[in-house]
Parts: sequence; C-alpha cells; structure tokens
Amino acid sequence: MRNSHNKMVGCLLACTWLLLIPRGLVATPTTPAHPLRGSNGGWVKYPQNPVLGGHLGTCFDICVLRSGRLYDMWYSWRPKKSIALVTSHDGIHWGKPIVVLGPDRKTGWQDDVNRPVVVYRHKLFRMWYTGQTRTHSRIGYATSHDGIHWNRRARPVLSPTRPWERMAVMCPDVIWDRTAREYKMWYSGGDQYEPKAIGLAVSKNGINWKRFSNKPIFTADKNHPWEQDRVTACQVIQQGPWYYMFYIGFENVHRAAIGLARSRNGVDHWQRLPANPILFPGEGTWDADACYKPFAIYDGKQWRLWYNGRRGTLEQIGVAFHKGRHLGFGR
Repeated sequence: MRNSHNKMVGCLLACTWLLLIPRGLVATPTTPAHPLRGSNGGWVKYPQNPVLGGHLGTCFDICVLRSGRLYDMWYSWRPKKSIALVTSHDGIHWGKPIVVLGPDRKTGWQDDVNRPVVVYRHKLFRMWYTGQTRTHSRIGYATSHDGIHWNRRARPVLSPTRPWERMAVMCPDVIWDRTAREYKMWYSGGDQYEPKAIGLAVSKNGINWKRFSNKPIFTADKNHPWEQDRVTACQVIQQGPWYYMFYIGFENVHRAAIGLARSRNGVDHWQRLPANPILFPGEGTWDADACYKPFAIYDGKQWRLWYNGRRGTLEQIGVAFHKGRHLGFGR
C-alpha cells in the first residue's frame, strides 16, 4: 500500500494511538484450554475485548490489511447496512469509522452490503463482498485506488446456482495465488441466515469465476460436536506448502466457535487442528454465545486474530494472539 493512501485515511479518520501489548499476554502453543476465557491451542483473547462495537452497534465480519505500522479494517456495520473502514496503529484501538460502501437498492440485489474481503494488487484495492435482499445473498465486486472511494460492478460476480448453495452465496475470502496465477475464492453457501458449507471458485480477473466443483469442498464434521451443525465464513492463508483455513464451526445455528484446518492444495484432505476449537464462547463474557468470522495476520512475532463475538443480539469485534509462527500442527 502507498503513502498517499495513509495520508488520505489519516485526514478522514480520527487519530488513533499506539498501545504496546504487555509482556506475558501471549501464551505458548502448549497452553491448555481456558473454559472461562474461551481459548485453546496457545491462543489468548485480549483481556480488554471487545476492541470495536459498543455505541456503534453490531459490528461484524471483518478484513484487515497492514501497511507499515498502520492497520486498515473494513467491517460490516449493521445499523448502516454498509461496509465501514477504520484504522489503527496497534490493531486494538481504532479510529472513527467511515462508510465506504453502502446499499444500492436500484440494482435489486444489494439492499444490505456486508462481509468484505480486500486484496491489494497492482496498485489497486479489490473488494469482494456480500449483497443481500430478504431472500437471497450474492457476491459483488468493487475496486478503489485509496480503499475509501469504491467503484462497484452493477451485477454480482457470483450468484447461487448449485443445489447446495440454495438461495445464498456469501462471506467471500479471496487470495491471489502467485503459482497458479489466479484468484481463489473460498465462499459460503446454503441458508440465508447462516450458510451451511464452504465452496471454492477460481478466476483470472476477479470478475469471471469458475467453481472448482459442484459440491462444497469443506463441510461440517459430525464427529466434533462443536461444529456438528455447519461450517462457514473462512479465511484461508497460503503459507509454505500449506493452505491454512480459519473457519466458524456451529454446534447449532445459535452457538459457534472458531477452528483451524490445513490442506496441501486448499481443496481436499483437510487436517483439522487437534486443539480445535481455538476460540469459543467465554462464560459470562461479551462473546458468551458465539465466536464468529476469524481474520488472522502474522506480524513477524505473533499471530493476531480478529473475530466478532456475540452475546444476546449484539455482535462486537475482539482480537486474540498466538505467539510464534507455528500453529500447533505436526509436520
């Protein structure tokens, strides 16, 4: 990302401040589960969570890009039915949000927009997002030179057409695969309220997508009660010979936790982390009912994972940390 983007964001957003994470906050990968705190496998939730929400109302399903010491977060802002942008110097304290993409009811498919993912490539921000009506969800595409002002396509780039997708495709996660020289999109499909499973599509230009299969590539594992109902809303990170997937698992449609899996090709033979779920609802806390939509970044020393937690009807955004690059899998 560029200096001009940082200057523009700095002018439009309120100033944020830098807060160093205290020593001892992050545990080692051998840390046992903390039922009260809702973490496992070396992950530790920030004790002053949530980091975004409160008076803003429900904030959920985020994407974070890092440029130098600046973090940019695009997130779903339910009271506005829009996608907003906030910035931070530490990933904990965030500035004032601005709406960057709102509803466009004239198109007939985006009465509500949410669940963005942003990729910066060839000096252009590229956003894939969910456009919703009361009955259907589709995936749209927009581009921007600064991450703030977006030009969107009038038509969706992915719509539900396969039986398993039913009336909804949503929650896109996109990477540029340098080896294959194509975009890869893991997306969720199925029910409108909470989709059922995860599919994969590929594209050379980010607009014209070809499904890898007519069936989902990642589904719920009935042998694990915490994800027995459905899996959805993943983030996939390509690192070395592996594709690592952070995903939501549902015990039932109202209770969710976050798990981790890996695959050699990002398609099949997924290995679930034995310590799953890595984040789950804490007792009597702000995320007491569900932990949703993970988004992780490795900063060179530790993993930072933002997610939205729910208690009652309010969803807010928190962060968790994991020391070191190793995520707990065997070789």
